[in-house]
Amino acid sequence: MVQAFKFWLFTLLALSACVASTGAAGTGSNAGARTISGQFAEWPVPTPKFARDPAIGPDGSVYFAVKRGDKIARFEPKTKLFQEWDLPAGMQPRGMLVARDGKVIFGGSGNSAIGELDPSSGKIKLYKLPSRDGDPYTLVCDAQDNIWFTERKAGRLGKLTRASGKVTEYPIGDDPYGLALDQRGNVWVTRKTAGRISKFDPASAQISELLLAKGSQPRRIAVAPDGMLWVSLYGTGKLAKIDPIANLVAKEYELPGGPNAGPYAVNVDRMGRIWTSEIQTDNVIMLSPGSETLRVFKLPTRDTGIRNAALDASGRYWYVGSASGKLGVIE
Repeated sequence: MVQAFKFWLFTLLALSACVASTGAAGTGSNAGARTISGQFAEWPVPTPKFARDPAIGPDGSVYFAVKRGDKIARFEPKTKLFQEWDLPAGMQPRGMLVARDGKVIFGGSGNSAIGELDPSSGKIKLYKLPSRDGDPYTLVCDAQDNIWFTERKAGRLGKLTRASGKVTEYPIGDDPYGLALDQRGNVWVTRKTAGRISKFDPASAQISELLLAKGSQPRRIAVAPDGMLWVSLYGTGKLAKIDPIANLVAKEYELPGGPNAGPYAVNVDRMGRIWTSEIQTDNVIMLSPGSETLRVFKLPTRDTGIRNAALDASGRYWYVGSASGKLGVIE
């Protein structure tokens, strides 16, 4: 009972800091519908230049990055209208979240910076990284409104303290990829080519590691309402359930697409169901851990390319096809 209360409190605090994000503690766990119809809707994005990484705003708007177009875009589900904001040339945005104040935070993989867009004014603020070779990839926010991010090429974990604008970087090892915060505030980092997951303790700056099976290639990671971590194993076509307290793989689930399906995005809804995209099969899978049943949703467009997804307050699953140039939703 005490453990459950602690996790509830942690989730409440985390969600007060970030409305929605891709990969953060509580990613998608603040959203979820009891019944999923499985109906799809898709819209061509205005600038189909490797659009990716949706995040849900406080009013239900869907934001996403346009990496090769140097833009941030927004879609209004009620009006079905898009809006775009131009970024500094060469910024190459990726990784998205919406903070409590409505600001859109994203990584600048091309200019070694974290960007902040105020949708109400269109103003863009840049937080430059101390290192010039930084390439922010995945972003999450904690209960204090700090932004944590991975730097894939540089092998670092970064922290932006929004209150002061200070950016701190920590060496974490090669190929840091996805991020999640556990119920104790530890930062979990998947390291794709290294085949392991690193845990960073912000209080002590200590790092511990969990070695995965050979060839696992972990990509995204999300935390469930019960505190378990879920990881997409791109290299083996599986989902892994991680016990963060015991620091071990509790179970692996084989997915319908097989070992070459390429599971990628991972989200968890408030019902505790795990959502993952199979980028090589154009499937979206929903796993109900209690019954261990799987439901498969076949995307309407071939070679969509879901690299990240987001769940809104109604439980709808939003995705952006980096290859198809379409924004889509599963009702």
